Amino acid sequence: MTDQLPRLQHYIGGQYVAPADGAYFASGNPATLEPLYEAARGSAEDVGRAVRAAHEAFDSPGWSGLSATKRGHLLRRLGDLIGERADDLARYESLDNGKLLREMRGQLAALPEYYYYYAGLADKVQGSQIPTTSLAILNYTQREPLGVVGAITPWNSPLTLTTSKIAPALAAGNTVVVKPSEHTSRTILLLAELATEAGFPDGAFNVVTGFGSEAGAALVSHPLLAKISFTGSTATGARIAAEAASRFIGCTLELGGKSPNIVFEDADVANAAMGVIAGIYAAAGQTCIAGSRVFAHRAVYDELLERVTARANSIRIGDPLADDTELGPLAFADQLEKVDSYVRLGAEEGATVHTGGGRPDVSLPGYFYSPTVLTDVDNSMRVVREEIFGPVAAIMPFEHEDELIGLANDTEYGLAAGVWTQNLARAHRVARRLDAGTIWVNTYRAMSPMSPRQGFKSSGVGIEHGLESMNEYTRLKSIWINTDEGPVADPFVMRG
Repeated sequence: MTDQLPRLQHYIGGQYVAPADGAYFASGNPATLEPLYEAARGSAEDVGRAVRAAHEAFDSPGWSGLSATKRGHLLRRLGDLIGERADDLARYESLDNGKLLREMRGQLAALPEYYYYYAGLADKVQGSQIPTTSLAILNYTQREPLGVVGAITPWNSPLTLTTSKIAPALAAGNTVVVKPSEHTSRTILLLAELATEAGFPDGAFNVVTGFGSEAGAALVSHPLLAKISFTGSTATGARIAAEAASRFIGCTLELGGKSPNIVFEDADVANAAMGVIAGIYAAAGQTCIAGSRVFAHRAVYDELLERVTARANSIRIGDPLADDTELGPLAFADQLEKVDSYVRLGAEEGATVHTGGGRPDVSLPGYFYSPTVLTDVDNSMRVVREEIFGPVAAIMPFEHEDELIGLANDTEYGLAAGVWTQNLARAHRVARRLDAGTIWVNTYRAMSPMSPRQGFKSSGVGIEHGLESMNEYTRLKSIWINTDEGPVADPFVMRG
């Protein structure tokens, strides 16, 4: 019975707060379908409380009076606390979204490094002195925090993708309000609690749980919000961008992808096949950077298809908490139906379901879907053009490099791409010609807080990670000082 489940509250102003209207919703385990907890169903009133708490904290001496170096100390302490709780956090995320526990342990082991990185950047944000035509005028710039930053984060890697937003935002001196996915509330609430334990002032980090159409929409439209950062679907991102533009506030959007994973004739095919497997079946394909469009040179197409098919058929599907499981469930029922409907659509369009294409025989009742390979596909098909967000790869042959570039770039998306070749000149040449923000050569899904990430075309706006991400959470101010104490010679002539 859901009335016996643990109840999770919003985290506002440094403490857990019940929802204003008393509403909650249930969240369950996608592998077992057992209910896990109830979370507060956020309303516009709850969002208003959180944004006001963040706004007050932003103006308070306890936050605005901190030096950038001391902000860095707080971030480093938060990273330490995450490291201490990494096993618990990894388990909670696996229970919430069905990702492999060993994958989540790997993510959580690396997550403190994100906070250490931005802790180091906190006092490296600098302005410049600008030369002017008059020696009497001193002109310099400085970068300032924006104010209250709203973050709407997804369910597939909650802590990692939330950290990509809040770590630079806090390092730059902003305060934050996070609306996590309704499928993965628990770890983001715990992260906010750890921020308070680390010494962040009350209201610097707030979390309102709930649904996008309710809490998310209220956050995006709140008049005190200075910036919105969102990771999710392109359609939702377009609506958020329109709202942000109407109020002239900034937005960072990491959106969908339909990334090409390209295998040339000189590639190490065995290695490339494992890269294809990693690109589409890791995390059950529920990642925006999934290499869902596989292009193989006709000379190696048959071998690659055979290797990928054999490995896909041997993937161990089951309990994500088990150490030997390689593929867990999809995160929720609607996602399972979406993936299955796309595979059926592909077959209707003329694709061959080479392997997979249905529910596997698993002892658990959850939202499992078999690793699937589609062949006899082309770029006109919806299964090739639209993001499926599941373990479904479309594998296509090509013959010439120019043909390949045209096929790879023939998409509305431009998030990532993989290139497999032993030819160094080709690697550089193809990387330059591909219309995507991240290019991997002879690897896939490599990630670092130090490396900037940007989506092209419908895959997003703005930069996450790296030095450049700090500019996303600051504004530039130009200051002019007249060092000449004499009277102005001519008040009607512009000075320079």
